[in-house]
Amino acid sequence: MSTGVVIALFILIPDKELNDGVVVLTVTNLTVGYPDGTQAIDAVRFSIGQGENVALIGANGAGKTSLLLALVGVLPSTHGEIRVGETPLTKKNLRQIRARMGLVFQNPDDQLFMPNIFEDVAFGPRSFGCEEAETAERVKAALSRLGIEHLAERSPLKLSDGEKRLAAIATVLAMKPEFLLFDEPTAFLDPRAQRKLSALLSDLPQGKLIATHDLAFAEEICSRVLLLQNGKLIADDGKELLRDTAVLETAGL
Repeated sequence: MSTGVVIALFILIPDKELNDGVVVLTVTNLTVGYPDGTQAIDAVRFSIGQGENVALIGANGAGKTSLLLALVGVLPSTHGEIRVGETPLTKKNLRQIRARMGLVFQNPDDQLFMPNIFEDVAFGPRSFGCEEAETAERVKAALSRLGIEHLAERSPLKLSDGEKRLAAIATVLAMKPEFLLFDEPTAFLDPRAQRKLSALLSDLPQGKLIATHDLAFAEEICSRVLLLQNGKLIADDGKELLRDTAVLETAGL
């Protein structure tokens, strides 16, 4: 990943460790590095409350995807802690964490690999030992929640980009997660599909961390913004940050 030019940017980052209501996700001094020595995430610290929608923004190479992957244990951390509720992310409870916090990848094809959508959505519950009756109920509920019941028997290869995106989200919802992570959810979508997705995500009750370059989308559904630059969290503020041109340009946006 590109690192860009490190610049000094001093922005007051409020202490967000205590949100109103229940804190679902807590990240404390998280540092993540790649085998080649590249430091992707540098001492990042934040927390997100129940039902809170938070945008994660930054230029290409800022560390957005790396952070999301670290939160579900795909990229191991070299320092710091990740907690979902009171449960820390460790190798021992990785499956438990992934059941409670679901990641929707940027490319839906990374999550849709079965012969039809029913089987794709059923894959997660089955992998976690759900009986077939419960699995079927979870699939039905997830597809219904997104209004795509009619896609159950369709092949992912026959779907539009917007339909694929919703199907990918359904694969995560079937796990009944407490928290949702999204990597560029509006990628590949036309304006109509983006509007539908915005309405659906706004309506989902789970807290969300949404990595996006689409600042208009972020402003529409998020009340808070985390700004990354070169792996560092340089701002944590309300969505008015999305209209602060000087700060955005300084961060490469």
